[in-house]
Amino acid sequence: MEIDGSPARHYVERNGIGYLSELVAIPPRWRAETALVRYATLAGISDAEITQRVGFVIELLGLEEHRDKKVKALSKGNLQRLGLAQALLRDDKILVLDEPTHGLDPLWTQRFRDIVDNLRRPDRTILIASHNLDELQRLADRVAIIDRGRLQRLVSTGYEQTAPAQTRFRIAIASGHDLFRSAFPHAEETGRDEYDVTVHSLQELNALLGDLIGKGVIIASVVPERSVLEQQFREAVGES
Repeated sequence: MEIDGSPARHYVERNGIGYLSELVAIPPRWRAETALVRYATLAGISDAEITQRVGFVIELLGLEEHRDKKVKALSKGNLQRLGLAQALLRDDKILVLDEPTHGLDPLWTQRFRDIVDNLRRPDRTILIASHNLDELQRLADRVAIIDRGRLQRLVSTGYEQTAPAQTRFRIAIASGHDLFRSAFPHAEETGRDEYDVTVHSLQELNALLGDLIGKGVIIASVVPERSVLEQQFREAVGES
């Protein structure tokens, strides 16, 4: 395996990478800020830059009120954020994040997505290992599906206009139910103003919804039964 034309081990030894392990293991008696200072030192950050970099990741991950707490006193979510903070201490071109949102509450899960978006740049690669397909659908450009230790498929998470659409959608309607049922006579009512509908293409779906919107129907949401990634995953691992 090579990275940027060099054997992976040589590249890592020479340049370093940002890494978050699945299980964050930091000595429990260390204080949060002290841990980051020590990791920054081990990462080769100069003494002149340590204070600035540690302060930056503490603010980025919302750890200001926890900086003097011992690691053993941190909640699972705060410990995960501390692990993310150490992974971002250096401005590395390669980041490897193993189950990065494990233990994060919904607010910090969303903030993590924002952090990843801000980290994107042409010369940086971010690798995320996760079992959360919804998270990968939101974050990743491409996903490698591995099953039984083998690479089964490399897929894009985007929706291609010419590709077959996910045929089943759940659509929520705020008003105009009669018009909606006329346009989708085979729609299945699921209750609470929601319907499951089947279409043959994205073009068909958009044409029908566009016509309904033009007639005054208020559509609250359109959600595919399965995302592009979930469909690809099921096919790759042989699950119908």
